[in-house]
Amino acid sequence: MFVDYAKIYLEAGDGGTGCVSFRREKYVPHGGPDGGDGGRGGHIYLVADPHVVTLLDFKYRPHYRAKRGQHGMGSNCSGRDAEDLYLHVPLGTVVSDEHGNHLADLVEPGQVFLAARGGRGGRGNQHFATPTNKAPRKFEYGEKGERRTLILELKLIADVGLIGLPNAGKSTLLATLTAATPKIAPYPFTTIHPNLGVMEFDDATRCTLADIPGLIEGAHRGAGLGHRFLRHIERTKLLVHLIAPPEQPPLDDFEAYRYARELVNRELAQYSATLAAKPQIVCLSKCDLLEPTTVEALVRQFREREGVEILPISAQAHTGLERLKSEIQKALRNLTDSESMPSVAVPASSLPASSSTTDDAEQLAGSETGEPTDETCNTDAN
Repeated sequence: MFVDYAKIYLEAGDGGTGCVSFRREKYVPHGGPDGGDGGRGGHIYLVADPHVVTLLDFKYRPHYRAKRGQHGMGSNCSGRDAEDLYLHVPLGTVVSDEHGNHLADLVEPGQVFLAARGGRGGRGNQHFATPTNKAPRKFEYGEKGERRTLILELKLIADVGLIGLPNAGKSTLLATLTAATPKIAPYPFTTIHPNLGVMEFDDATRCTLADIPGLIEGAHRGAGLGHRFLRHIERTKLLVHLIAPPEQPPLDDFEAYRYARELVNRELAQYSATLAAKPQIVCLSKCDLLEPTTVEALVRQFREREGVEILPISAQAHTGLERLKSEIQKALRNLTDSESMPSVAVPASSLPASSSTTDDAEQLAGSETGEPTDETCNTDAN
């Protein structure tokens, strides 16, 4: 089951309580304070793991809690820090808080994000000795661990995205070009979640293709869950736009094909201007259902009236696929070359003066203090 959205609740570990203790040893009648500090509570981290492909685990187990730090002990023995909790998420996971503020984008294997910070351990009474109070009975309770509610959204990482109206032949094309096995059936919305496949070119290079469910009018507002599907192609470099023949005749009506293309492009633009600006390879899919003269007329009309070069293909009949693979490889190579072009150096004298800032270290002070009844505090961790 593919899950690309999850809401999780995190509770980092509390810090251990500092200890009140005094040195008790033969021939040392006035031993000083030796209460140790409490251990730090466990942090909670999110780790990008290439072996995880869905957020399914977080859907059925949304609550996570780290252990608390061990309490301080006598003889200046500090409590042990609690073990940190690591939660593995898929590559491409976007992390935000419940208010929608972006926190992290985990796209590299092994990338780590501190999701909830454990509380600092409290100080023992050894820290409160003064010249006028050599036997303090003060101590600090451990700080509370951070409590957070986070939203996890998965955006697939692919080179090429397949887009089009429902039943445009996207899944069939993905299965033909790659070893992916998406569900294929002759009715709309057969695909209900994105699929990935790896396509290999003749020179042994590879690219990843993402097939998302078909888009309908209003997809940018969430119709057909389109807004959740569209985010999976935001990371792609190139889009392959499939336009299929209409389900009802006439099959040679150019306006029907033009409307199908404009509808999808309009939904892309209303969802994200960046997504709409991505380069596209436009394909006339399922051309085996059309007469050769109809295919030629549609290609000519798109070129003359829309200024678009459209590729006639048929995944079912395996026609036009080699040309499509060649166009994809050429487009990806051009995009890669443009991204790797060296930038022009700007003289330092032409840059505005800027002041350097240094992040201040987080101060963890102001813990609550208390007075115990016994000379030595309980050393058992909760």
